[in-house]
Amino acid sequence: MKLLLTSGGVTNASIRAALVRLLGKPIERSRALCIPTAQWGHPMCGPESVRGLLAADPAADWRYLSGLGWASLGVLELTALPTVGRDRWEPWVRRADVLLADGGDATYLCHWMRQSGLAGLLPSLPGTVWVGVSAGSMVMTPRIGDYFVEWPAAPDDRALGLVDFSIFPHLDAFPGNTMADAERWAATIDNPAYAIDEQTAVAVVDGTVEVISEGTWTRLRS
Repeated sequence: MKLLLTSGGVTNASIRAALVRLLGKPIERSRALCIPTAQWGHPMCGPESVRGLLAADPAADWRYLSGLGWASLGVLELTALPTVGRDRWEPWVRRADVLLADGGDATYLCHWMRQSGLAGLLPSLPGTVWVGVSAGSMVMTPRIGDYFVEWPAAPDDRALGLVDFSIFPHLDAFPGNTMADAERWAATIDNPAYAIDEQTAVAVVDGTVEVISEGTWTRLRS
């Protein structure tokens, strides 16, 4: 699987060009499935925010993810997958060119990626692109740090570990996401990390890491 790990989505021309390269074709010819699951695990999210994502609201930040102009856009709600059967949902995933994982709580998303079977399927999807926003990016890392755990039932801060670095998103976007906060957060984890703002993405293909940015980012604990 090819990864495009972002803080705020496809927010500028450089990230969009990177996405097109990963897809190997225009966005307008690509089939997307949107994963809202992480939102249910975060106390600041809920029905209205999920609706905005799924409706690809052009007046909100979802224009940078679900509102990019996909050839088709469907929903993959991971909490439902165990009840419908893998023989039904796996073809949906395999037909998609891209999986769009929105933010929320990364530990909740990690739990349902494992419970649903999606996490186990990812290694068999070498041509599929995963575009993460915030928690949708952090879920691919080894640890998210206790600072970002909002799901009360989370056993710890561990995520899938499909990459060897962690991500501190929304750099300077919120009062609690300053560089000083990022440095304190990085001191609590034991692997390399990136602090990235809304204009930055980290692409990972076959183990090769590339930072794409028109904004601000820093590598921590290198």
